Amino acid sequence: MGLGMRIQLSAMMFLEFFIWGAWFVTMGTFLSVGLGASDLNIGMAYETQSWGAIIAPFIIGLIADRFFDAKIILGLIHLMGAVLLFMAAKSVDFNGFYPYILGYMLVYMPTLALVNSISFNQMDDPSRQFPSIRVWGTIGWIVAGLLIGFIGWETQNMLQNTFFLASSASLLLGIFSFLLPKTPPKSKGESISLRDILGLDALSMLKDRNYLVFFVASILICIPLAFYYGNANLYLNESGVENAAAIMTLGQVSEVLFMLLLPVFLKKYGIKMTLVIGMLAWVVRYLLFAYGDGASNAGYGMLIGAIILHGICYDFFFVSGQIYTDYKAGEKFKSAAQGLITLATYGLGMLIGFRVGAMIVQQNALAEGHAWQTVWIIPACIAGAVALLYFVTFKNEKIELT
Repeated sequence: MGLGMRIQLSAMMFLEFFIWGAWFVTMGTFLSVGLGASDLNIGMAYETQSWGAIIAPFIIGLIADRFFDAKIILGLIHLMGAVLLFMAAKSVDFNGFYPYILGYMLVYMPTLALVNSISFNQMDDPSRQFPSIRVWGTIGWIVAGLLIGFIGWETQNMLQNTFFLASSASLLLGIFSFLLPKTPPKSKGESISLRDILGLDALSMLKDRNYLVFFVASILICIPLAFYYGNANLYLNESGVENAAAIMTLGQVSEVLFMLLLPVFLKKYGIKMTLVIGMLAWVVRYLLFAYGDGASNAGYGMLIGAIILHGICYDFFFVSGQIYTDYKAGEKFKSAAQGLITLATYGLGMLIGFRVGAMIVQQNALAEGHAWQTVWIIPACIAGAVALLYFVTFKNEKIELT
């Protein structure tokens, strides 16, 4: 890739994840403090991510792989998303908020596969080139969190402004998308069957035993992962951590470092050990959350350590999984394959995780706050069990790097 192409793809990734990071991290706190929503309401709001991820492979497999240039779909979706986020920001209660955030996530989640597909289409060695492009998405998430902390919206109970911010960024990316390099549909002109419409071309990847084990493990590990995404910001605020959204960006800072180290791990240790390390990092992270607190230096240090572990937790599982999926996918159905792994991780696994997590958090609600130690020990145990199951059933496989 030339420098101009790298800049375009990096800007796309920056805006894609800036939009998400601008509101997603603090939504639980916004709903609880700003709209008086219950723990189950918060769980429902985060579940919208999963519903969007579940339909993503079917939309992408039919449209992006067969009919339209991916950049056109990306642009139209983000223009639509700008309107939905603006309306969500103006909501005054949970009942008014929920339809807009549900509609938004139904259209946003497919874009995660689209930006990957657009990027991979421009690369001759994705395993080596993709991390250096994807890292700009992490930087976008960091900038969003730091901006929220700097302005003080979290401490001033003005988190509705995060949705206005995300709406503006979505409008910008919607316009910018039309200037991206072409990613023509690879299966254009071929006959379409029910199999095509349902995205079953990508599901054929599950015939590979190793990929089937990886797919099932991806679903199971995302059950405990959802506890973090749905509850971490609220937990830190209740623990007395000031500017929690800004502090949480330390996780993305570590993500930048480990994103750059990921190709080294994949080449030296293979996909199996890379994923095992990522899963075990979630176990350690939740134990640190369980026994940390914001009142003492030692307890605060444990919370910071748990946040910093995000780099290993995310990169060694999510990003390596995206690379492994692209490696396994047939040339014609790379977009559908990325949609498939999005379904497994952000979709099925996290849908269960958000639902179970919301129930556990509600069961541990106190007069003021929650019994967070109990809340965090449960996903730590689940993550440990999944890591063990994956370790004994997956045969090691090294991804070829040039």
